[in-house]
Amino acid sequence: MNTSTATFNWSCKHTWKRSAKNTAWCVLGCAIGDFGTILFFQLTEIPFPVLGIMILAIINGLITSIILETIILMTQNFNFINAFKTACGMSLISMISMEIMMNLTDYVLTGGAILTWWVVPIMLIVGFLTPWPYNYWRLKKYGVACH
Repeated sequence: MNTSTATFNWSCKHTWKRSAKNTAWCVLGCAIGDFGTILFFQLTEIPFPVLGIMILAIINGLITSIILETIILMTQNFNFINAFKTACGMSLISMISMEIMMNLTDYVLTGGAILTWWVVPIMLIVGFLTPWPYNYWRLKKYGVACH
C-alpha cells in the first residue's frame, strides 16, 4: 500500500471548513453562468437542442466561475494576471466535475435545461458535494486552494 495514501488525514475539521468555503465560491461562480444560460433559453424559447444548451451552460459556468475567482483573488492582493492564471489552473477539475454533475442532475430530474424551484437547490447541493472531497484532498495534501 502507498504510505502517503495510508497516512492521509481525512478528519481535519479546519481543512473541511476551508475547502467547503472554497467549494461554495466555486459553486456560486459556476451557477451564475450555468443557470443564466439555461434560464435564457427557457425564457426566450429559442429552439435549441437540450444537449447544446447544457454544453453552453457548462462553458458559461466555467467562465463565470473563473471571473468570480479572479475577482476574489484580486481582493486578496493578487495582480490581475496572477489572479486569472490561478483561477484558471487551480480549480479546473473542481469546476468541470461540478458543472457536469449539476447538468446531469438537471437532465435526470427534468429532462434537461429546465430550471424549476425544486431542481435548483438539488443541483446546487450535488454541485457542491461532487468536488468538495477533491478540494479537501488538494488543500490538505498540497496546501493549494483557489482563494
